[in-house]
Order: sequence, then structure tokens, then C-alpha cells
Amino acid sequence: MADIKFKKTPILTDAILHYCPGCGHGIVHRLVAEVIEELGIQDRTVGVVPVGCAVFGYRYFNVDTMEAAHGRAPAVATGIKRVHPQNVVFTYQGDGDLASIGAGEIVHAAHRGEKITTIFINNAIYGMTGGQMAPTTLVGQKTTTSPYGRDEAHCGKPIRVAEMLATIEGSAYIERVAVNSTANIIKAKKAIKKAFEMQIAGKGFTLIEVLSNCPTNWGMSAVESMDWLEQNMIPYYPLGVKKCKED
Repeated sequence: MADIKFKKTPILTDAILHYCPGCGHGIVHRLVAEVIEELGIQDRTVGVVPVGCAVFGYRYFNVDTMEAAHGRAPAVATGIKRVHPQNVVFTYQGDGDLASIGAGEIVHAAHRGEKITTIFINNAIYGMTGGQMAPTTLVGQKTTTSPYGRDEAHCGKPIRVAEMLATIEGSAYIERVAVNSTANIIKAKKAIKKAFEMQIAGKGFTLIEVLSNCPTNWGMSAVESMDWLEQNMIPYYPLGVKKCKED
């Protein structure tokens, strides 16, 4: 019998992912699922997914999962956690959803110190709804609503969500990671695990910002998009821990 080198975590279903080829969402799904399995919290974990690329998350995670309106996942997660404080609750949100439509929701969830974990996918663009400019779109980056590139004088600079939320007292752990290389994927999993552990310990609000690629809306191959992320996104969105309240 051949040695098994890798086995898919049972926290992911056998459903075929709907994401575009080369997209980073599948990687992040696997990391979140592996962390849930390793922590042994499957039976008490609840995920909340909003409108956006992650809209079908309930098909992929073998945990209780709820749908939320666009941008409102933190509000739904707050209600679940307050009614069932013994549960481990996470939201899985994109940048258009979290940083634009749901900006107020995420800021106040952090301000209240809600004991939930947010997995925030930053691919610098609206993915599912047509490739429009997002609050995280880089200056000069072309999208369907900024065909000549984001104009700083007209639109301002991209929002650094992790840094912003790190200034809020109720935030317990904020870190930015990326999934563009094996080394960064390993670091990303460690960060996600720590965020869940700090929620379980009752430390407060935790968020992991994940820099990911969007080959389709960036108009690139998967390989080109990973290189673009490394060369353009990471310099503006530096990786690392932005806040950690261990005590």
C-alpha cells in the first residue's frame, strides 16, 4: 500500500469549487478548514458568508454556515456569537464586501470587541460583481470602473484595512498574510490558527487579511497574477502582525 502524502481535510465537502482557475480562494478555504480540524472545533464552528465570490461557502465547509446580506456578515456573526457564546464564529469576506459596503459593520464589530474571527480576502477588486474598483484597488490599477487606472486625486488612496482596525481598542489580533508562495501560505495558516485560538480564549475581535489574486478580473494568467501581487500589492500592503493582545 502506498504511503499517503496528503489527505483532504474532512472539513471541506466534495463539492467542486466555483472559483476561477488560479484564484486564491480555494487555498484559503483549505487553510481555514485544516485549522478547524486541527483545533477539533468542527461541531461548534459557525461560518458566515455574504454576497461576493464567497457566496457559496456553505457548499464547501462541513460546518454550520449562514448567508448574510452584502457587507453584513459581522452583524450576523455578532448575533450568533452572543446567542451561542460557546460557538466559534467566523466570517469570510472579500474587499468589496468588507471594505466598502460593510465598512461600518466591520469597524463597529471591532470597536465592540466582538469575539469573532474575520477572514478578509483582499484581491484589490470586486470579483463576482464585474471587476469594479474596490476601496483596496491600487492607484493606477485598471478595473471596469477605472479603465484608465485608479486616480488618486479623484478616488483617494487604497484603504489599509488591517492597519485601520489595529487602532481600535476592541481588536485583539490583526495580521496581514498572502497566499502567493508556499512560504507565505504556511505563514497564513499559522495566522488563521492563532486568530481562532485567540477567539476561543475570549481575547476579542480577530481578523486575518489575506492578499490574494484575481486572474480573471486582473486580465492575467494565474502565474502572472501571483507575480503582480508580489510586485505591487505587498509593497503597499506590507505583511505581518499589526496588533496582538496576548495578555
